[in-house]
Amino acid sequence: MGMISEFKDFISKGNAMDLAVGVIIGAAFGAIVNSLVSDVITPALLNPALKAAQVENLAELKTEGGILYGKFLAAVISFLVIAFVIFIMVKAINSMKKKEEPAAPAAPAGPSQEELLTQIRDLLKK
Repeated sequence: MGMISEFKDFISKGNAMDLAVGVIIGAAFGAIVNSLVSDVITPALLNPALKAAQVENLAELKTEGGILYGKFLAAVISFLVIAFVIFIMVKAINSMKKKEEPAAPAAPAGPSQEELLTQIRDLLKK
């Protein structure tokens, strides 16, 4: 029974639950970003740009020796587009958050250490 109770404690702790929620939300966010890139940005922006450059299928570009540099270029472009989309989304989410109210002014500072020592010295003289 000791192992089962330890397992219950592990599962019920906030860390495991927070991790599970983070993974699930991360997967859902990844699906949103992938859909935005593949269904909106790629057809609207990248495909016309590739057609203008007379490159119909970037992934099929290769050298005479068979090195598929087109796949590498496609992966780099995909990474840059996804990174930019995530940047824009995070920036938008951060701008939607409430602006933090400025902290209340701190209480007026008391006398400095030098002033306290001077007061103590004067009291000792009396």
